[in-house]
Amino acid sequence: MAKSVPVHCPTCHREHSFTPPTFPCACGTPLTLPVPPDASPELLAHRTWRDSWVAVRCPSCDRQGQWPRPELGCSCGTVVRLPVLPPRDAEDTSEDVKGVTSPEEAAPEAPSDAAPRPRAISKPPFRPVAIRTERDAVMSAERYLRWLGFPDVRRPGNCPAPAASGVDLCATGVVARVDPTTLPTTLRDIECLWLYGLLDSATSVCFSLAGYARDARCRADDLRLPLFVMDLTGTPQPLNEWADELVRRGRR
Repeated sequence: MAKSVPVHCPTCHREHSFTPPTFPCACGTPLTLPVPPDASPELLAHRTWRDSWVAVRCPSCDRQGQWPRPELGCSCGTVVRLPVLPPRDAEDTSEDVKGVTSPEEAAPEAPSDAAPRPRAISKPPFRPVAIRTERDAVMSAERYLRWLGFPDVRRPGNCPAPAASGVDLCATGVVARVDPTTLPTTLRDIECLWLYGLLDSATSVCFSLAGYARDARCRADDLRLPLFVMDLTGTPQPLNEWADELVRRGRR
């Protein structure tokens, strides 16, 4: 499992724990993007497709591939881009880690007659879809809602919502909008989504690739509407307390 690194938001200076994403290389080896532990985040004011990809070499097969550059959305609304070590530096870091004995390896083995510890039951990790097209963004949000506990998620063609409602996904108890554009989601988008959720007695959820306008963010907080930001790895990040609550409770 990839080790998390501390990341400080350059706007509100809040510290986050960021786990670098892992992707499957063509050779079958899991490839974790080498984000340095002292990463200095770059404020992301404008996103372009060319700058959103980074070249990383697989340490197993030495094949170099293009992968989504890691990003992090802070609860204050700021989105930052994280640096990735060059291939040689990444290899040197991995060699240093191999030479260090972890606390688990150094700890003595438990006596054979010791009572076994109960195994904690946890939700399996979310498996994202790298976003290259608008359809990938919708697919990633669909997978995320299923992971939260909404197994009957369906696309607009199978939703009762009209095409003009701004609803891209729906399930029992939830309707969702997925905004894959490079412009922040607007106040009107949030209010239209909330109104349809109100009519359908469902929780309205919004996913955005470029974040939210300030008035849209404030209105969503007032309406208790969960907001998520998505990076090109396809991993949604909760942006307000209502999104955090949805992640904690899932589908009741």
